[in-house]
Amino acid sequence: MDYLHDLTFFDIYEKNALYNGSSCALHFEAQDTTYADLFSQTAKFARGLKNLNLKPGSRIAVLCKNHPVFFHLFGAASALNLVLVLINRRLNKDEVSYIIEDTTPCLIFSDKEMAEQVNSLMDSFSCLTQSYIVDGDDENFSNIYKNPALEVREPCGTNDPFIIIHTAAMLGKPRGAVLGQKNIILSNLQIIQAFNLDKTKACLNILPLFHIMGINLGLSMLQAGGRNIIEEKFNPKKTLDLIQEQKVSLFGSFPPILTNLIDAMEEGLHDLSSLEIAAGLEMPDTAKKWEERTDSKFWTMYGQTETSGLISFTQYFAKPGSAGIISSFANIKIADDADTLLPLGETGEILVRGPLVFQGYWNDDALTAHTFRGGWHHTGDLGMIDAEGFLFFKGRKAEKELIKPGGENVFPVEVEKVILGHDAIKDVCVFGVPDPKFGEGIKAVCSLNPGDDLTKDDLIKFCGSLIAGYKKPRYVEFINELPRAEDGTIDRKKIKTEYG
Repeated sequence: MDYLHDLTFFDIYEKNALYNGSSCALHFEAQDTTYADLFSQTAKFARGLKNLNLKPGSRIAVLCKNHPVFFHLFGAASALNLVLVLINRRLNKDEVSYIIEDTTPCLIFSDKEMAEQVNSLMDSFSCLTQSYIVDGDDENFSNIYKNPALEVREPCGTNDPFIIIHTAAMLGKPRGAVLGQKNIILSNLQIIQAFNLDKTKACLNILPLFHIMGINLGLSMLQAGGRNIIEEKFNPKKTLDLIQEQKVSLFGSFPPILTNLIDAMEEGLHDLSSLEIAAGLEMPDTAKKWEERTDSKFWTMYGQTETSGLISFTQYFAKPGSAGIISSFANIKIADDADTLLPLGETGEILVRGPLVFQGYWNDDALTAHTFRGGWHHTGDLGMIDAEGFLFFKGRKAEKELIKPGGENVFPVEVEKVILGHDAIKDVCVFGVPDPKFGEGIKAVCSLNPGDDLTKDDLIKFCGSLIAGYKKPRYVEFINELPRAEDGTIDRKKIKTEYG
Protein backbone atom coordinates (compact mmCIF):
# COMPACT_ATOMS: atom_id res chain seq x y z
CA MET A 1 0.00 0.00 0.00
CA ASP A 2 1.27 3.50 -0.88
CA TYR A 3 1.29 5.51 2.36
CA LEU A 4 3.27 8.31 0.73
CA HIS A 5 0.04 9.91 -0.45
CA ASP A 6 -2.00 9.42 2.73
CA LEU A 7 -2.86 12.03 5.36
CA THR A 8 -4.18 10.92 8.75
CA PHE A 9 -5.77 12.71 11.66
CA PHE A 10 -2.68 11.97 13.74
CA ASP A 11 -0.71 13.90 11.10
CA ILE A 12 -3.15 16.81 11.46
CA TYR A 13 -2.82 16.74 15.25
CA GLU A 14 0.97 16.80 14.94
CA LYS A 15 0.93 19.66 12.42
CA ASN A 16 -1.41 21.74 14.60
CA ALA A 17 0.87 21.16 17.59
CA LEU A 18 3.89 22.33 15.60
CA TYR A 19 2.43 25.45 14.00
CA ASN A 20 -0.49 26.31 16.30
CA GLY A 21 0.66 24.73 19.53
CA SER A 22 -0.11 27.52 21.99
CA SER A 23 -3.67 28.04 20.71
CA CYS A 24 -6.65 26.49 22.46
CA ALA A 25 -7.84 23.29 20.81
CA LEU A 26 -10.45 22.12 23.34
CA HIS A 27 -12.42 23.82 26.10
CA PHE A 28 -14.27 21.54 28.50
CA GLU A 29 -15.67 22.25 31.95
CA ALA A 30 -13.76 25.56 32.35
CA GLN A 31 -10.44 24.01 31.27
CA ASP A 32 -8.49 24.78 28.09
CA THR A 33 -6.29 22.30 26.23
CA THR A 34 -3.78 23.70 23.73
CA TYR A 35 -2.96 22.01 20.44
CA ALA A 36 0.47 21.11 21.82
CA ASP A 37 -1.15 19.46 24.85
CA LEU A 38 -3.79 17.73 22.71
CA PHE A 39 -1.09 16.12 20.58
CA SER A 40 0.94 15.13 23.64
CA GLN A 41 -2.10 13.63 25.39
CA THR A 42 -3.17 11.80 22.24
CA ALA A 43 0.32 10.42 21.59
CA LYS A 44 0.50 9.10 25.17
CA PHE A 45 -3.03 7.73 24.91
CA ALA A 46 -2.09 5.98 21.66
CA ARG A 47 0.99 4.45 23.31
CA GLY A 48 -1.19 3.21 26.15
CA LEU A 49 -3.53 1.50 23.69
CA LYS A 50 -0.59 0.07 21.76
CA ASN A 51 0.68 -1.51 24.97
CA LEU A 52 -2.57 -3.51 25.06
CA ASN A 53 -1.33 -5.34 21.95
CA LEU A 54 -4.32 -4.37 19.83
CA LYS A 55 -3.96 -5.57 16.26
CA PRO A 56 -4.58 -3.12 13.39
CA GLY A 57 -8.28 -3.21 12.54
CA SER A 58 -9.33 -3.98 16.14
CA ARG A 59 -12.57 -2.28 17.15
CA ILE A 60 -13.06 0.04 20.13
CA ALA A 61 -16.63 0.77 21.23
CA VAL A 62 -17.52 4.24 22.54
CA LEU A 63 -20.70 4.83 24.59
CA CYS A 64 -20.15 8.34 25.95
CA LYS A 65 -21.59 11.77 26.39
CA ASN A 66 -19.50 14.49 24.77
CA HIS A 67 -16.03 14.45 26.32
CA PRO A 68 -12.45 15.28 25.26
CA VAL A 69 -11.73 11.54 25.04
CA PHE A 70 -13.50 11.52 21.66
CA PHE A 71 -10.69 13.66 20.23
CA HIS A 72 -8.02 11.48 21.87
CA LEU A 73 -9.69 8.41 20.38
CA PHE A 74 -9.90 9.92 16.89
CA GLY A 75 -6.17 10.68 16.95
CA ALA A 76 -5.07 7.42 18.59
CA ALA A 77 -7.18 5.24 16.28
CA SER A 78 -5.63 7.10 13.35
CA ALA A 79 -2.10 6.40 14.62
CA LEU A 80 -2.73 2.71 15.35
CA ASN A 81 -5.11 1.83 12.49
CA LEU A 82 -7.92 0.98 14.91
CA VAL A 83 -11.67 1.25 14.28
CA LEU A 84 -14.01 3.26 16.51
CA VAL A 85 -17.56 1.93 16.93
CA LEU A 86 -19.54 5.02 17.93
CA ILE A 87 -22.76 4.04 19.69
CA ASN A 88 -25.81 6.23 20.23
CA ARG A 89 -26.32 6.48 24.01
CA ARG A 90 -30.08 6.75 23.52
CA LEU A 91 -30.35 3.17 22.26
CA ASN A 92 -31.67 0.58 24.69
CA LYS A 93 -29.60 -2.34 25.95
CA ASP A 94 -30.77 -4.80 23.28
CA GLU A 95 -29.95 -2.36 20.49
CA VAL A 96 -26.50 -1.71 21.97
CA SER A 97 -25.97 -5.45 22.37
CA TYR A 98 -26.71 -5.98 18.68
CA ILE A 99 -24.00 -3.45 17.73
CA ILE A 100 -21.47 -5.14 20.04
CA GLU A 101 -22.34 -8.54 18.57
CA ASP A 102 -22.04 -7.14 15.04
CA THR A 103 -18.65 -5.47 15.46
CA THR A 104 -16.97 -7.56 18.24
CA PRO A 105 -14.96 -4.71 19.83
CA CYS A 106 -12.25 -5.62 22.33
CA LEU A 107 -12.49 -2.42 24.45
CA ILE A 108 -15.32 -0.12 25.42
CA PHE A 109 -15.15 3.47 26.69
CA SER A 110 -18.21 4.83 28.49
CA ASP A 111 -19.35 7.47 30.95
CA LYS A 112 -20.56 6.84 34.50
CA GLU A 113 -24.22 6.81 33.50
CA MET A 114 -23.55 3.89 31.15
CA ALA A 115 -21.39 1.92 33.61
CA GLU A 116 -24.10 -0.52 34.70
CA GLN A 117 -25.04 -1.29 31.12
CA VAL A 118 -21.36 -1.72 30.19
CA ASN A 119 -20.87 -4.18 33.07
CA SER A 120 -23.74 -6.22 31.65
CA LEU A 121 -22.14 -6.12 28.21
CA MET A 122 -18.83 -7.27 29.66
CA ASP A 123 -20.59 -10.30 31.18
CA SER A 124 -22.37 -11.11 27.91
CA PHE A 125 -19.63 -10.67 25.30
CA SER A 126 -16.28 -12.44 25.56
CA CYS A 127 -14.83 -10.16 22.88
CA LEU A 128 -14.86 -7.27 25.38
CA THR A 129 -11.69 -7.62 27.43
CA GLN A 130 -11.60 -4.21 29.15
CA SER A 131 -13.92 -1.28 29.91
CA TYR A 132 -13.00 2.27 30.85
CA ILE A 133 -15.04 5.03 32.54
CA VAL A 134 -13.94 8.41 31.17
CA ASP A 135 -15.63 10.81 33.62
CA GLY A 136 -14.98 9.24 37.01
CA ASP A 137 -12.09 7.92 39.09
CA ASP A 138 -11.29 4.94 36.88
CA GLU A 139 -7.60 4.28 37.49
CA ASN A 140 -7.41 1.99 34.46
CA PHE A 141 -8.53 4.89 32.27
CA SER A 142 -6.07 7.39 33.72
CA ASN A 143 -3.26 4.84 33.42
CA ILE A 144 -3.65 4.78 29.64
CA TYR A 145 -2.16 8.28 29.58
CA LYS A 146 0.79 7.37 31.86
CA ASN A 147 3.07 6.35 29.01
CA PRO A 148 5.76 7.89 26.87
CA ALA A 149 4.49 9.38 23.62
CA LEU A 150 3.92 6.98 20.74
CA GLU A 151 6.95 6.83 18.48
CA VAL A 152 6.17 4.18 15.86
CA ARG A 153 2.78 4.38 14.16
CA GLU A 154 1.01 1.54 12.46
CA PRO A 155 0.73 1.76 8.66
CA CYS A 156 -2.73 3.16 8.01
CA GLY A 157 -4.39 3.76 4.67
CA THR A 158 -6.97 6.53 4.72
CA ASN A 159 -9.53 4.24 3.09
CA ASP A 160 -9.06 1.67 5.87
CA PRO A 161 -12.03 1.41 8.26
CA PHE A 162 -11.79 4.21 10.83
CA ILE A 163 -15.31 4.76 12.18
CA ILE A 164 -18.41 2.56 12.21
CA ILE A 165 -21.76 4.25 12.84
CA HIS A 166 -24.88 2.10 12.82
CA THR A 167 -27.70 3.73 10.92
CA ALA A 168 -31.44 3.20 11.31
CA ALA A 169 -32.81 -0.35 11.15
CA MET A 170 -34.36 -0.40 7.66
CA LEU A 171 -34.74 -4.19 7.52
CA GLY A 172 -35.26 -4.70 11.23
CA LYS A 173 -31.60 -4.42 12.23
CA PRO A 174 -29.12 -1.52 12.22
CA ARG A 175 -26.43 -1.43 9.53
CA GLY A 176 -22.89 -0.35 10.35
CA ALA A 177 -21.71 2.30 7.89
CA VAL A 178 -17.91 2.21 7.60
CA LEU A 179 -16.04 5.47 7.05
CA GLY A 180 -12.33 5.93 6.35
CA GLN A 181 -10.19 8.88 7.33
CA LYS A 182 -10.15 10.22 3.78
CA ASN A 183 -13.96 10.33 3.84
CA ILE A 184 -13.99 12.54 6.92
CA ILE A 185 -10.94 14.69 6.09
CA LEU A 186 -12.45 15.65 2.72
CA SER A 187 -15.85 16.18 4.32
CA ASN A 188 -14.14 18.55 6.74
CA LEU A 189 -12.52 20.51 3.92
CA GLN A 190 -15.87 21.31 2.32
CA ILE A 191 -17.27 22.45 5.68
CA ILE A 192 -14.19 24.60 6.31
CA GLN A 193 -14.75 26.20 2.91
CA ALA A 194 -18.52 26.61 3.20
CA PHE A 195 -18.45 28.06 6.73
CA ASN A 196 -15.17 29.99 6.33
CA LEU A 197 -13.53 28.27 9.29
CA ASP A 198 -10.02 29.15 10.50
CA LYS A 199 -8.05 29.33 13.73
CA THR A 200 -9.96 32.43 14.86
CA LYS A 201 -13.28 30.54 14.98
CA ALA A 202 -14.88 28.42 17.69
CA CYS A 203 -17.39 25.58 17.43
CA LEU A 204 -19.73 24.68 20.28
CA ASN A 205 -20.16 20.91 20.24
CA ILE A 206 -23.80 20.53 21.26
CA LEU A 207 -24.62 17.66 18.92
CA PRO A 208 -23.34 14.27 20.10
CA LEU A 209 -19.84 13.37 18.96
CA PHE A 210 -21.11 9.88 18.13
CA HIS A 211 -23.40 11.46 15.49
CA ILE A 212 -22.04 12.10 11.99
CA MET A 213 -22.91 15.80 12.05
CA GLY A 214 -21.33 16.22 15.47
CA ILE A 215 -18.20 14.56 14.08
CA ASN A 216 -18.35 16.73 10.95
CA LEU A 217 -18.40 19.99 12.85
CA GLY A 218 -15.98 19.05 15.64
CA LEU A 219 -13.27 17.59 13.41
CA SER A 220 -13.71 20.35 10.81
CA MET A 221 -12.97 22.97 13.44
CA LEU A 222 -10.02 20.94 14.69
CA GLN A 223 -8.69 20.54 11.15
CA ALA A 224 -9.03 24.31 10.65
CA GLY A 225 -7.03 24.94 13.83
CA GLY A 226 -9.87 26.65 15.71
CA ARG A 227 -11.37 25.99 19.15
CA ASN A 228 -13.80 23.21 20.03
CA ILE A 229 -16.02 24.01 23.01
CA ILE A 230 -17.36 20.71 24.35
CA GLU A 231 -20.76 20.68 26.03
CA GLU A 232 -21.32 17.34 27.72
CA LYS A 233 -25.05 17.43 27.13
CA PHE A 234 -27.28 20.14 25.70
CA ASN A 235 -28.59 22.63 28.25
CA PRO A 236 -30.17 25.86 26.91
CA LYS A 237 -28.90 28.18 29.67
CA LYS A 238 -25.40 26.70 29.63
CA THR A 239 -25.31 26.87 25.83
CA LEU A 240 -26.11 30.60 25.82
CA ASP A 241 -23.55 31.18 28.56
CA LEU A 242 -20.88 29.34 26.58
CA ILE A 243 -21.66 31.19 23.35
CA GLN A 244 -21.14 34.48 25.18
CA GLU A 245 -18.16 33.43 27.30
CA GLN A 246 -16.23 31.55 24.59
CA LYS A 247 -17.25 33.79 21.68
CA VAL A 248 -18.65 30.84 19.74
CA SER A 249 -18.86 31.18 15.94
CA LEU A 250 -20.73 28.02 14.99
CA PHE A 251 -22.89 25.22 16.36
CA GLY A 252 -25.03 22.42 14.98
CA SER A 253 -28.73 22.08 15.78
CA PHE A 254 -31.55 19.57 15.51
CA PRO A 255 -35.10 20.24 16.75
CA PRO A 256 -35.92 21.29 19.42
CA ILE A 257 -32.52 22.91 20.18
CA LEU A 258 -33.24 26.29 18.55
CA THR A 259 -36.70 26.51 20.07
CA ASN A 260 -35.28 25.83 23.54
CA LEU A 261 -32.56 28.44 23.04
CA ILE A 262 -35.07 31.06 21.90
CA ASP A 263 -37.19 30.34 24.97
CA ALA A 264 -34.12 30.59 27.23
CA MET A 265 -33.26 34.01 25.74
CA GLU A 266 -36.41 35.36 27.39
CA GLU A 267 -34.90 34.71 30.82
CA GLY A 268 -31.90 37.01 30.46
CA LEU A 269 -29.68 39.01 28.16
CA HIS A 270 -26.82 37.26 26.41
CA ASP A 271 -24.23 38.70 24.05
CA LEU A 272 -24.42 36.42 21.01
CA SER A 273 -22.63 38.82 18.65
CA SER A 274 -19.78 36.36 17.97
CA LEU A 275 -22.19 33.78 16.55
CA GLU A 276 -22.09 33.53 12.75
CA ILE A 277 -23.77 30.23 11.89
CA ALA A 278 -26.25 27.75 13.35
CA ALA A 279 -26.49 24.75 11.05
CA GLY A 280 -28.82 21.79 10.85
CA LEU A 281 -32.49 20.93 10.47
CA GLU A 282 -35.31 23.24 11.47
CA MET A 283 -38.83 24.46 10.71
CA PRO A 284 -39.05 27.70 8.68
CA ASP A 285 -40.78 29.73 11.40
CA THR A 286 -38.16 28.76 13.97
CA ALA A 287 -35.26 29.50 11.63
CA LYS A 288 -36.75 32.91 10.83
CA LYS A 289 -37.30 33.71 14.51
CA TRP A 290 -33.70 32.65 15.27
CA GLU A 291 -32.25 34.97 12.64
CA GLU A 292 -34.45 37.81 13.89
CA ARG A 293 -33.23 37.31 17.46
CA THR A 294 -29.51 36.95 16.62
CA ASP A 295 -27.05 38.28 14.07
CA SER A 296 -26.27 34.75 12.88
CA LYS A 297 -27.53 32.91 9.81
CA PHE A 298 -29.20 29.51 9.88
CA TRP A 299 -27.81 27.05 7.34
CA THR A 300 -29.54 23.94 6.12
CA MET A 301 -28.07 21.04 4.21
CA TYR A 302 -28.45 17.45 2.97
CA GLY A 303 -26.37 14.40 3.79
CA GLN A 304 -26.22 10.94 5.31
CA THR A 305 -23.83 8.95 7.44
CA GLU A 306 -23.14 7.03 4.22
CA THR A 307 -21.98 10.23 2.49
CA SER A 308 -19.64 11.13 5.37
CA GLY A 309 -22.24 13.67 6.42
CA LEU A 310 -23.03 16.86 4.58
CA ILE A 311 -22.92 17.07 0.78
CA SER A 312 -24.99 20.20 0.07
CA PHE A 313 -25.18 23.54 1.92
CA THR A 314 -27.06 26.81 1.82
CA GLN A 315 -28.24 29.62 4.01
CA TYR A 316 -31.79 28.64 4.92
CA PHE A 317 -33.45 31.55 3.12
CA ALA A 318 -31.04 31.78 0.16
CA LYS A 319 -33.42 29.56 -1.79
CA PRO A 320 -36.35 28.57 0.42
CA GLY A 321 -37.10 24.86 0.37
CA SER A 322 -33.73 23.80 -0.98
CA ALA A 323 -31.00 21.82 0.76
CA GLY A 324 -28.26 23.86 -0.86
CA ILE A 325 -25.57 23.87 -3.51
CA ILE A 326 -23.92 20.52 -4.13
CA SER A 327 -20.46 20.02 -2.60
CA SER A 328 -17.44 20.21 -4.87
CA PHE A 329 -16.44 16.76 -3.55
CA ALA A 330 -19.71 15.06 -4.56
CA ASN A 331 -21.18 14.14 -7.92
CA ILE A 332 -24.94 13.94 -7.45
CA LYS A 333 -27.42 12.70 -10.01
CA ILE A 334 -31.16 12.06 -9.96
CA ALA A 335 -32.41 8.72 -11.35
CA ASP A 336 -35.65 6.82 -11.84
CA ASP A 337 -36.34 3.31 -10.54
CA ALA A 338 -34.46 1.81 -13.52
CA ASP A 339 -31.38 3.92 -12.63
CA THR A 340 -31.85 6.05 -15.75
CA LEU A 341 -30.49 9.52 -15.05
CA LEU A 342 -33.16 12.21 -15.16
CA PRO A 343 -32.85 15.79 -16.45
CA LEU A 344 -32.75 18.85 -14.21
CA GLY A 345 -36.08 19.69 -12.60
CA GLU A 346 -37.35 16.11 -12.35
CA THR A 347 -37.72 14.15 -9.11
CA GLY A 348 -36.08 10.78 -8.54
CA GLU A 349 -33.65 8.97 -6.28
CA ILE A 350 -30.55 10.87 -5.19
CA LEU A 351 -27.42 9.01 -6.37
CA VAL A 352 -23.94 10.01 -5.17
CA ARG A 353 -20.45 9.30 -6.44
CA GLY A 354 -17.10 10.57 -5.17
CA PRO A 355 -14.64 10.41 -2.25
CA LEU A 356 -17.30 11.21 0.35
CA VAL A 357 -19.14 7.92 -0.27
CA PHE A 358 -18.58 5.51 2.62
CA GLN A 359 -16.58 2.27 2.36
CA GLY A 360 -19.60 -0.02 2.72
CA TYR A 361 -21.71 -1.74 5.39
CA TRP A 362 -19.92 -3.73 8.06
CA ASN A 363 -20.43 -7.49 7.67
CA ASP A 364 -22.94 -7.04 4.82
CA ASP A 365 -21.34 -7.39 1.40
CA ALA A 366 -24.67 -8.12 -0.29
CA LEU A 367 -26.29 -4.91 0.94
CA THR A 368 -23.15 -2.94 0.08
CA ALA A 369 -23.16 -4.31 -3.48
CA HIS A 370 -26.86 -3.48 -3.86
CA THR A 371 -26.38 0.04 -2.51
CA PHE A 372 -23.39 0.65 -4.82
CA ARG A 373 -24.96 -0.91 -7.93
CA GLY A 374 -24.06 0.72 -11.22
CA GLY A 375 -21.16 2.61 -9.67
CA TRP A 376 -23.38 4.98 -7.67
CA HIS A 377 -24.35 5.14 -3.99
CA HIS A 378 -28.13 4.81 -3.89
CA THR A 379 -29.28 6.97 -1.00
CA GLY A 380 -32.91 5.84 -0.98
CA ASP A 381 -33.84 9.54 -0.76
CA LEU A 382 -35.79 11.43 -3.40
CA GLY A 383 -34.65 14.77 -4.72
CA MET A 384 -34.61 17.29 -7.54
CA ILE A 385 -31.80 19.51 -8.81
CA ASP A 386 -32.76 22.82 -10.39
CA ALA A 387 -30.99 24.73 -13.17
CA GLU A 388 -28.86 26.65 -10.65
CA GLY A 389 -27.52 23.50 -9.03
CA PHE A 390 -29.64 23.64 -5.87
CA LEU A 391 -30.70 20.28 -4.45
CA PHE A 392 -34.26 19.91 -3.17
CA PHE A 393 -35.10 17.02 -0.84
CA LYS A 394 -38.39 15.39 -1.88
CA GLY A 395 -38.88 12.64 0.68
CA ARG A 396 -37.85 9.02 0.69
CA LYS A 397 -38.42 6.00 -1.48
CA ALA A 398 -41.08 3.66 -0.14
CA GLU A 399 -38.58 0.92 0.78
CA LYS A 400 -36.49 3.42 2.69
CA GLU A 401 -39.20 5.48 4.32
CA LEU A 402 -37.55 7.27 7.20
CA ILE A 403 -38.72 9.42 10.11
CA LYS A 404 -36.37 11.99 11.67
CA PRO A 405 -37.53 12.98 15.17
CA GLY A 406 -35.05 15.56 16.49
CA GLY A 407 -32.45 14.67 13.84
CA GLU A 408 -32.37 10.93 14.67
CA ASN A 409 -33.14 8.31 12.01
CA VAL A 410 -36.03 5.88 12.58
CA PHE A 411 -37.35 3.39 10.03
CA PRO A 412 -41.10 2.70 10.39
CA VAL A 413 -40.60 -1.04 9.87
CA GLU A 414 -38.53 -1.26 13.05
CA VAL A 415 -41.26 0.40 15.13
CA GLU A 416 -43.96 -1.67 13.43
CA LYS A 417 -42.10 -4.87 14.27
CA VAL A 418 -42.07 -3.90 17.96
CA ILE A 419 -45.74 -2.90 18.01
CA LEU A 420 -46.78 -6.15 16.32
CA GLY A 421 -45.11 -7.96 19.21
CA HIS A 422 -47.93 -6.80 21.51
CA ASP A 423 -50.58 -9.50 21.86
CA ALA A 424 -53.45 -7.03 21.39
CA ILE A 425 -52.25 -5.63 18.05
CA LYS A 426 -53.62 -7.01 14.79
CA ASP A 427 -52.19 -4.55 12.22
CA VAL A 428 -50.14 -1.37 12.33
CA CYS A 429 -48.84 1.33 10.03
CA VAL A 430 -46.14 3.72 11.30
CA PHE A 431 -45.20 6.97 9.54
CA GLY A 432 -43.91 10.47 10.17
CA VAL A 433 -46.09 13.50 10.90
CA PRO A 434 -45.19 17.16 11.53
CA ASP A 435 -44.25 17.75 15.14
CA PRO A 436 -43.97 21.25 16.65
CA LYS A 437 -41.19 20.23 19.05
CA PHE A 438 -39.07 17.69 17.18
CA GLY A 439 -39.76 18.69 13.57
CA GLU A 440 -41.10 15.24 12.73
CA GLY A 441 -42.95 12.86 15.02
CA ILE A 442 -43.76 9.15 14.90
CA LYS A 443 -47.39 8.13 14.52
CA ALA A 444 -48.81 4.61 14.73
CA VAL A 445 -52.22 3.76 13.29
CA CYS A 446 -53.29 0.40 14.73
CA SER A 447 -56.10 -2.11 14.73
CA LEU A 448 -56.71 -4.48 17.64
CA ASN A 449 -57.49 -8.17 17.74
CA PRO A 450 -61.19 -8.92 18.43
CA GLY A 451 -61.99 -8.65 22.12
CA ASP A 452 -58.69 -7.01 23.07
CA ASP A 453 -58.33 -3.58 24.63
CA LEU A 454 -55.28 -1.32 24.75
CA THR A 455 -54.71 2.34 25.59
CA LYS A 456 -52.41 4.70 23.72
CA ASP A 457 -50.27 5.27 26.80
CA ASP A 458 -49.86 1.55 27.41
CA LEU A 459 -48.75 0.96 23.82
CA ILE A 460 -46.24 3.82 23.97
CA LYS A 461 -44.90 2.47 27.27
CA PHE A 462 -44.64 -1.03 25.75
CA CYS A 463 -42.60 0.33 22.84
CA GLY A 464 -40.36 2.32 25.17
CA SER A 465 -39.44 -0.87 27.01
CA LEU A 466 -38.12 -2.47 23.82
CA ILE A 467 -36.55 0.31 21.73
CA ALA A 468 -34.86 3.67 22.30
CA GLY A 469 -37.16 6.39 23.61
CA TYR A 470 -36.82 8.51 20.46
CA LYS A 471 -38.14 5.57 18.40
CA LYS A 472 -41.41 5.06 20.28
CA PRO A 473 -44.53 6.69 18.78
CA ARG A 474 -45.63 10.04 20.17
CA TYR A 475 -49.00 9.71 18.42
CA VAL A 476 -51.26 6.63 18.38
CA GLU A 477 -54.64 6.17 16.72
CA PHE A 478 -56.79 3.02 16.86
CA ILE A 479 -59.14 2.19 13.98
CA ASN A 480 -61.27 -0.88 13.25
CA GLU A 481 -59.45 -2.07 10.13
CA LEU A 482 -56.41 -0.76 8.25
CA PRO A 483 -57.20 -0.18 4.57
CA ARG A 484 -55.49 -2.50 2.13
CA ALA A 485 -54.36 -2.20 -1.48
CA GLU A 486 -55.48 -4.54 -4.26
CA ASP A 487 -52.54 -6.86 -3.61
CA GLY A 488 -53.64 -7.29 0.01
CA THR A 489 -50.87 -5.23 1.58
CA ILE A 490 -51.59 -2.36 3.94
CA ASP A 491 -52.30 0.78 1.92
CA ARG A 492 -49.72 3.08 3.50
CA LYS A 493 -50.41 5.96 1.16
CA LYS A 494 -54.12 6.01 1.97
CA ILE A 495 -53.46 5.72 5.71
CA LYS A 496 -51.01 8.63 5.65
CA THR A 497 -53.50 10.71 3.65
CA GLU A 498 -56.40 10.02 5.99
CA TYR A 499 -54.61 9.93 9.36
CA GLY A 500 -51.44 11.98 8.82
